[in-house]
Amino acid sequence: MTNTPWEASSGLYKKLALGSIVVSGTGIILALIGANTHNLALMYTALGIIGIGLVSHMIGMVVRTRDARAWRVSQGLIRPKAPKRVKRTPDDTA
Repeated sequence: MTNTPWEASSGLYKKLALGSIVVSGTGIILALIGANTHNLALMYTALGIIGIGLVSHMIGMVVRTRDARAWRVSQGLIRPKAPKRVKRTPDDTA
Protein backbone atom coordinates (compact mmCIF):
# COMPACT_ATOMS: atom_id res chain seq x y z
CA MET A 1 0.00 0.00 0.00
CA THR A 2 1.05 3.58 -0.21
CA ASN A 3 1.72 5.92 2.69
CA THR A 4 -1.83 6.06 3.99
CA PRO A 5 -4.80 3.74 3.64
CA TRP A 6 -6.84 6.64 2.24
CA GLU A 7 -4.52 7.06 -0.76
CA ALA A 8 -4.72 3.39 -1.68
CA SER A 9 -8.39 2.78 -0.90
CA SER A 10 -11.08 2.15 -3.44
CA GLY A 11 -13.78 4.60 -4.38
CA LEU A 12 -16.41 2.45 -2.69
CA TYR A 13 -14.54 2.60 0.61
CA LYS A 14 -14.16 6.37 0.38
CA LYS A 15 -17.87 6.81 -0.33
CA LEU A 16 -18.82 4.56 2.57
CA ALA A 17 -16.43 6.29 4.97
CA LEU A 18 -17.55 9.80 4.11
CA GLY A 19 -21.19 8.74 3.98
CA SER A 20 -21.03 7.19 7.43
CA ILE A 21 -19.44 10.36 8.83
CA VAL A 22 -22.16 12.54 7.31
CA VAL A 23 -25.01 10.28 8.45
CA SER A 24 -23.63 9.88 11.97
CA GLY A 25 -22.97 13.62 12.25
CA THR A 26 -26.52 14.35 11.14
CA GLY A 27 -27.83 11.96 13.77
CA ILE A 28 -25.73 13.58 16.50
CA ILE A 29 -26.94 17.06 15.55
CA LEU A 30 -30.57 15.87 15.52
CA ALA A 31 -30.08 14.21 18.90
CA LEU A 32 -28.72 17.44 20.36
CA ILE A 33 -31.61 19.43 18.92
CA GLY A 34 -34.11 16.89 20.24
CA ALA A 35 -32.54 16.95 23.70
CA ASN A 36 -32.62 20.74 23.88
CA THR A 37 -36.22 20.97 22.67
CA HIS A 38 -37.37 17.97 24.78
CA ASN A 39 -38.62 16.23 21.63
CA LEU A 40 -38.45 12.50 22.32
CA ALA A 41 -39.54 11.50 18.80
CA LEU A 42 -36.65 13.46 17.30
CA MET A 43 -34.19 11.94 19.75
CA TYR A 44 -35.27 8.38 18.96
CA THR A 45 -35.17 9.10 15.24
CA ALA A 46 -31.65 10.49 15.70
CA LEU A 47 -30.59 7.28 17.43
CA GLY A 48 -31.76 5.29 14.41
CA ILE A 49 -29.86 7.59 12.08
CA ILE A 50 -26.70 7.21 14.17
CA GLY A 51 -27.18 3.43 14.01
CA ILE A 52 -27.39 3.57 10.22
CA GLY A 53 -24.13 5.54 10.21
CA LEU A 54 -22.45 2.91 12.37
CA VAL A 55 -23.64 0.08 10.14
CA SER A 56 -22.33 1.85 7.04
CA HIS A 57 -19.02 2.35 8.84
CA MET A 58 -18.82 -1.39 9.57
CA ILE A 59 -19.55 -2.17 5.92
CA GLY A 60 -16.75 0.22 4.96
CA MET A 61 -14.34 -1.64 7.22
CA VAL A 62 -15.24 -4.92 5.51
CA VAL A 63 -14.66 -3.33 2.09
CA ARG A 64 -11.31 -1.93 3.27
CA THR A 65 -10.24 -5.36 4.52
CA ARG A 66 -11.21 -6.93 1.19
CA ASP A 67 -9.25 -4.29 -0.73
CA ALA A 68 -6.18 -4.74 1.47
CA ARG A 69 -6.25 -8.51 0.96
CA ALA A 70 -6.58 -8.11 -2.80
CA TRP A 71 -3.57 -5.76 -2.79
CA ARG A 72 -1.48 -8.22 -0.76
CA VAL A 73 -2.37 -11.03 -3.17
CA SER A 74 -1.48 -8.86 -6.18
CA GLN A 75 1.91 -8.06 -4.62
CA GLY A 76 2.61 -11.72 -3.92
CA LEU A 77 2.76 -11.20 -0.17
CA ILE A 78 0.11 -13.83 0.56
CA ARG A 79 -1.44 -16.68 -1.35
CA PRO A 80 -4.90 -16.31 -2.82
CA LYS A 81 -7.67 -18.22 -1.12
CA ALA A 82 -8.27 -21.65 -2.53
CA PRO A 83 -11.60 -22.04 -4.27
CA LYS A 84 -14.25 -23.73 -2.22
CA ARG A 85 -14.78 -27.36 -3.01
CA VAL A 86 -18.10 -28.32 -4.43
CA LYS A 87 -19.67 -31.34 -2.81
CA ARG A 88 -20.67 -33.95 -5.32
CA THR A 89 -23.92 -35.72 -4.87
CA PRO A 90 -24.57 -39.25 -6.07
CA ASP A 91 -26.77 -37.80 -8.82
CA ASP A 92 -23.77 -35.98 -10.36
CA THR A 93 -22.19 -37.93 -13.15
CA ALA A 94 -19.23 -36.70 -15.04
